[in-house]
Amino acid sequence: MKSKWLFLTIAPCDAAEPWQLGFQDAATPMMQGIIDLHHDIFFFLILILVFVSRILVRALWHFHYPKNPIPQRIVHGTTIEILRTIFPSIIPMFIAIPSFALLYSMDEVVVDPAITIKAIGHQWYRTYEYSDYNSSDEQSLTFDSYTIPEDDLELGQSRLLEVDNRVVVPAKTHLRIIVTPADVPHSWAVPSLGVKCDAVPGRLNQISISVQREGVYYGQCSEICGTNHAFTPIVVEAVPSKDYGSRVSNQLIPQTTGEAEAEMKE
Repeated sequence: MKSKWLFLTIAPCDAAEPWQLGFQDAATPMMQGIIDLHHDIFFFLILILVFVSRILVRALWHFHYPKNPIPQRIVHGTTIEILRTIFPSIIPMFIAIPSFALLYSMDEVVVDPAITIKAIGHQWYRTYEYSDYNSSDEQSLTFDSYTIPEDDLELGQSRLLEVDNRVVVPAKTHLRIIVTPADVPHSWAVPSLGVKCDAVPGRLNQISISVQREGVYYGQCSEICGTNHAFTPIVVEAVPSKDYGSRVSNQLIPQTTGEAEAEMKE
């Protein structure tokens, strides 16, 4: 369901939409925590806005020149100075408690993930390696993911967001994503999953996610990585465990067949 006004669109979505207001739908507990924290902080902001606006309007109304040409001079007020010092310090404490809890939970890494995927950033595409399906030290389930040119898009595909090879993961499964670049700094960011991990040359950064529902989730590189920075999207497709097993098998069988043919030719 979509609700549209003049220039405003509020819709459940897993990709950005024109004139969208608000976050994309949460697909992980981390993203749900980010949305809840945002709403909680926004509540305090509304209270502060109402309180300060009331004081400002009241001061303008009661102390303008025709009513009070000679204003009263107040040097200091002990009570109000204590209140205006204590209350602003209490508010950040209420914000800090859930904020720290969310930050620590986002930084927590699953000790024994079900699947490990290595995302390697290039100029300007990505390579994904499913390390759990290594057939030897040199061989693994690896593929490149390029953005689909605008002329090759099919009906329903999003411009600058669709790729030729999606990252397929099982839903409701603990995943570990290892992020690293092959050249310059990149970033692996998917808003619906609540993840943004920078890829720093010479380092391996990792994040843990657990996609709670099936769907297709879109992201983009959020680190300026060169001329075609805008053409390195990320697409994660969460499927049931049964479908994930069949897809992995279909990708492994052609790879194994190709290796056998190469050995026969040699």
